[in-house]
Amino acid sequence: MIHDLTELGQVGRVLNEALALLEGERKRLQRLYGEPAQDEHHIAGSPVQTLYGIAQLADGVRDQLKRVALAAGYVTFGLDERADQAVRVARFEPVGFPSGVDRMARPLGEATVRALELIRDVADFFDGDMAIEIDVCLAAPEATYPPRDWDAYQQQRLNRPE
Repeated sequence: MIHDLTELGQVGRVLNEALALLEGERKRLQRLYGEPAQDEHHIAGSPVQTLYGIAQLADGVRDQLKRVALAAGYVTFGLDERADQAVRVARFEPVGFPSGVDRMARPLGEATVRALELIRDVADFFDGDMAIEIDVCLAAPEATYPPRDWDAYQQQRLNRPE
């Protein structure tokens, strides 16, 4: 299979820029919240959940950047079988992205919003509906995870149209 090295490079550069923004935001939030009280662990939008959410975002983007870089390397080396598999994996949605935003207090920081917008611009590279997922996260007026009512949350997930 022929792979587009230019596209891999573009996606890699976007992920790298988004990662730098998210890491900066992580540091800002850590300074802002310090050591948050652990009794807030189960409250959506709490300092604990916000820090956990930004970590999920940054870690997911970092891991995805590694996958894209590996795929680009295999394509560059002409290792077709490895390249095919690596590109398939690179197209998976990043783990924890954009769902980490669901945990975070609103308003979201400017760097977080910019990182989400950057990745939304290349979302068609990834499998799934990541652009829509990002738009939903950005539009949410408050943190939504973890839910206040787990029973209602589970019922909503079961009744969600696929």
